[in-house]
Amino acid sequence: MSTVTAPRTQSPAPARPRARLDWRLRFGALSLIWGFSFLLIKVGTEGYAPFQVTLGRLVFGTAVLAAAMAVKRERLPRGARVWGHMAIAAFFLNALPFSLFAYSELTIPSTLAGICNATSPLWGMALSMVALSEDRPTRVRVAGLGLGFLGVLTVLGAWQGFHGLDATGTAMALLASLSYPVGWIHVRRTLAGTGNSHLSMTGAQLLLATAQLAVVTPLFTPFPDHFPVVPLLAVAALGALGTGLAVLIQYGLVAEVGPTTAQMVTYFIPVIATAAGVAILGESLRWTTPVGAVVVLAGAALTQVRPRG
Repeated sequence: MSTVTAPRTQSPAPARPRARLDWRLRFGALSLIWGFSFLLIKVGTEGYAPFQVTLGRLVFGTAVLAAAMAVKRERLPRGARVWGHMAIAAFFLNALPFSLFAYSELTIPSTLAGICNATSPLWGMALSMVALSEDRPTRVRVAGLGLGFLGVLTVLGAWQGFHGLDATGTAMALLASLSYPVGWIHVRRTLAGTGNSHLSMTGAQLLLATAQLAVVTPLFTPFPDHFPVVPLLAVAALGALGTGLAVLIQYGLVAEVGPTTAQMVTYFIPVIATAAGVAILGESLRWTTPVGAVVVLAGAALTQVRPRG
């Protein structure tokens, strides 16, 4: 997480300012990391079971955050209540969506999974109207919600009877996207104001999600008898970069430019995921996919518009 630069004081030998990568470059790096995550999931599932991909992802991601906590001398949160609510957050924000995306990409292209991920703000707006009394809907936001789901129907080719679409895989990807706002609403209602740092809370959250997958994975998948190198490298990159480093970059951006600007990375992810899937994996692309994706992103952007005053 980036830190605020302290004000200058007069001294005979002023300290050199700490070099920090421009936030626009970090924003671009975060977009690329998360955009390529869906390609990495697809490659990982070519050699390992979905639960194994998710467990490996969490292990590598937790290791990165543990190292960051050690460097910054951060401690894990305390209190049974906090850990109980964080276990729920870990399930909805990590264990469940990561697993659902991994399973979905067994039958759907990574491009579609990336676009389904972009529906998360739409689900979030719909749920917040019910669960968060302070999040009142406006005409613009409701219009954005309707436009966004119209885009989803366009991506899926609803007027063609969803021809050539794997319903189960697509439903899993959409449920994964729904899981994120469920988790964030729970965090806002139960864990706000605990006094712990974002790094400490996220490190504990990933640790709990790793424990959850460590219990579930052996029950549903046998231990692999061989370890394909390329899928293993994909899982390692997915965890270390897409789950560990990305979180650190995200919090740094939020601290420097604010959450509104930082969350705009969401709108670049499906574009990069689609380009990577087509260019590297050779996935096919119907015209409905990019057109529907643009409509989804436009709707998602409208749902984030806040009333003035």
